[in-house]
Amino acid sequence: MKFIAKTLAGLEPVLVEELKSLGAENAHPGKRAVFFEGDMEILYRANLELRTALRILVPISEFKVRNEDDLYHKIGKIDWSEYMSVDDTLAVDAVTTSEVIRHSKFAALRVKDAIVDQFRKKFGKRPDVNTEFPTLRLNLHVGDQDVTLALDSSGESLHKRGYRVDSVEAPINEVLAAGMILLSGWQCDSDFTDPMCGSGTLPIEAAMLAYNIAPQINRQNFGFMRWENFDKKLWEKVREEAVLGQVVFQHKIYASDVDFKAVNSVGYNLEKAGMEGKVEVTRERFENVLPRSESGILMMNPPYDERMELDSVQDFYKGIGDTLKKNWAGHSAWIITSNMDAVKTVGLRPSRRIPLFNGKLECKFLKYDLYAGSKKMKDERGEMRDENGPIKVDQAEVKNEKVSGDDDW
Repeated sequence: MKFIAKTLAGLEPVLVEELKSLGAENAHPGKRAVFFEGDMEILYRANLELRTALRILVPISEFKVRNEDDLYHKIGKIDWSEYMSVDDTLAVDAVTTSEVIRHSKFAALRVKDAIVDQFRKKFGKRPDVNTEFPTLRLNLHVGDQDVTLALDSSGESLHKRGYRVDSVEAPINEVLAAGMILLSGWQCDSDFTDPMCGSGTLPIEAAMLAYNIAPQINRQNFGFMRWENFDKKLWEKVREEAVLGQVVFQHKIYASDVDFKAVNSVGYNLEKAGMEGKVEVTRERFENVLPRSESGILMMNPPYDERMELDSVQDFYKGIGDTLKKNWAGHSAWIITSNMDAVKTVGLRPSRRIPLFNGKLECKFLKYDLYAGSKKMKDERGEMRDENGPIKVDQAEVKNEKVSGDDDW
């Protein structure tokens, strides 16, 4: 069977690797999607275990259209009694980037009309629409004249893990958080710290990865459960194997925030996730948070700029850089931000810059390697050297590779 896993822009490479680890075949990236093949077990496992997927789709028809009426007629040629009965409910989600069909809501309406009209002609009555929990959820994609119609096996978006019962302003998407952790290359072989944790999405996703807890392990409903070919025994086997696959994490995960409400939110969300004790949560200012080990990873989603004056946010990011250099030598720090002007005041040169989107905001996900002093040293002749031999040194560079504010982004 052929499948499509939808994701966020920039996370396609890690989703490919996730799918390969599940045993999916021919996994290859598209735009905000990964195409792959497998059987029903792979479909079930993908919904249960993938951390960076939003939806798992099963394509059932591909064709070309000239306009909305053409779409209606071609949808009407499909025998919909193979997928649902007249007593079932229906929902249609549509995405269009086409010049021939420009309005996604109208495209979804035409698909729905074609299906219910077919049932009305055959049986004298029509299925109802249920946008929340339909028996059959369809996904329509229109690009130029090319149409792909797919069954949505997930139902609700897979970013909804079920643990976020409380949150603070602008929480990060769970799929984005998991993707950031996987992109960082963290192998769960060191401590993980989020010193600006908000409602705790990053540390909770890190804990789920570290203990190998399937992100949807507490979810009770998936779209495929309402299909006629749902294999309950196979699903129970897949879920049991996921539970048995959980492991013991040998290091620590720390979460802290200066905001009292945020710290409370993390506690509520950990309890809902059934992960009490797996994340150590404290209320502290970032500059007062100290590492508990000689090496590890920091990851943070600091405020971007909307609620701060520009001078204030620049000072804020400068404070981040000062604290990283003072307290976190030997660690790797990752920051996601959309404020490219403010992040330059961190005063460290990022070793990696990964473009991502946090909602509609275009962001950079930046890695800073924090050394115990400069990573460059002089040899006996006074030349600057690194592990690769003599190097030329820009006199503007200083300890920890501090750079000026006109760094090229």
